[in-house]
Amino acid sequence: MIGPGPIRVRNTLGRKIEEFTPFNPPFVKMYVCGPTPYDYTHIGHARSFVAFDGIKRYLQLRGYDVYHIQNITDIDDKIINKSHETGMSWQEVAETYTKDYLEALTQLNIKVDLHPKVTHHIKEIIEFIEKLVEKGYAYVASSGSVYFEVDKYPKYGELSGRRTKDSWTQEEEYIQEKKKPYDFALWKAAKPGEPSWESPWGRGRPGWHIECSVMSTRYAGGKLDIHGGGMDLIFPHHENERAQSEAYLGESPWVKYWLHTGYLTIEGEKMSKSLGNIIALKDAIREWGPQTLRLWLLSGHYRTQLEYSEQSLTQARKLLTRLRDMAYKLQRRLSEDEPVHYLEDKDVGLLYQIDSIILGWHKEMSNDFNLAGALRQAWELTNIFYKELEHSESRAVLQRAYTGLIHMNKVYAVLDDILAPEEAVRPQEDLLGNLVDLIVEVRSELRKRKMFDLADTIRARLGELGIQLLDQKDKTSWRWTE
Repeated sequence: MIGPGPIRVRNTLGRKIEEFTPFNPPFVKMYVCGPTPYDYTHIGHARSFVAFDGIKRYLQLRGYDVYHIQNITDIDDKIINKSHETGMSWQEVAETYTKDYLEALTQLNIKVDLHPKVTHHIKEIIEFIEKLVEKGYAYVASSGSVYFEVDKYPKYGELSGRRTKDSWTQEEEYIQEKKKPYDFALWKAAKPGEPSWESPWGRGRPGWHIECSVMSTRYAGGKLDIHGGGMDLIFPHHENERAQSEAYLGESPWVKYWLHTGYLTIEGEKMSKSLGNIIALKDAIREWGPQTLRLWLLSGHYRTQLEYSEQSLTQARKLLTRLRDMAYKLQRRLSEDEPVHYLEDKDVGLLYQIDSIILGWHKEMSNDFNLAGALRQAWELTNIFYKELEHSESRAVLQRAYTGLIHMNKVYAVLDDILAPEEAVRPQEDLLGNLVDLIVEVRSELRKRKMFDLADTIRARLGELGIQLLDQKDKTSWRWTE
């Protein structure tokens, strides 16, 4: 497989670094907790979704066959409450914000293999709960609700590190009918005016945690190599998922690697509705563009806190501009330059430098997907391009830099419209470049004739098309922007 040795990841279960060895290589089954669509997707959600898309893409680059499942929880207390607040049906609420979520994923170039919805899996959820009751891990209350009996699962608390069960009170509104306050609901008995489905215990609806267990085990064929989500889901959601899934399957581990993303913060505060500091993803995309936003979301280690700031986003936009300009120029040069059969010492040295950057990028990504360290290598690749390669005559050196870009873009996915990994260059883009060169020449002639108004109009129109002109003393060059 491509890369400098094994991939190592920090497993939340056990809180230690482990070598990544999936159950059945090269196959990797990855389940990421998706949205509860009761409001617009915000950039905090995007942080997790983009991070796991980047992790998946790197695993694919290393030769793994990753199947990515990301659920949509389209029935939940929050959706019901939103329905009551707005007068919309709960189905309309779920569909409205699911559409927003899926559109955002498309804009951010996030690829998910399967998006199972909870309401499409009621039958499977009921069957899962029935088996837990049959095996003695769950009990039916007089109301018709069904609870998981936490004391029957001795490993409860290992994932989150919360081992004092007496302090855990979940589903407090039902506490009187539970055996213990920390038992959690698998099935909630119907309430007046709420959506419900028929079950062996009467009408009701699924509890929050059971949904992910059912859909993940169904589509992964049982066990998962990676289960991901934000760190706020470790307890109680993932703790409860682990308990009920391992009880159902009768084996451990159900998940080999638990990975969790850090919070996205604004002025040091976690993004939350209570603080009123939510930034809708669609608004951030409108302001910064989807490619800049994606690159910025991949700029910090996935486990660390990521601070939203104009300064960091501006840096991401600058790097994006450099990467795109570099990619386009390399493609054009590689379509024009003739092969060489001997390299000067300087070019050999440049080859070694580029190899070192590519290897460094892989080492960072192999080290628990250290996106921050990897991005520094991307910056370094652009630095060496502008200092040493932009006007190089060596096709071999240019090709090596181009290969580095291909590797990096497998994760960043912000150059897909420019790069053609299997071809040296796309003819239509070479034609476009020639047309831009011609326009720049015409504009230069207009400036010589002191027709500055018309020259400025050409500059502005090209800028609208994503082409930036750089006027120097005796010539004008150009580059792509986002």
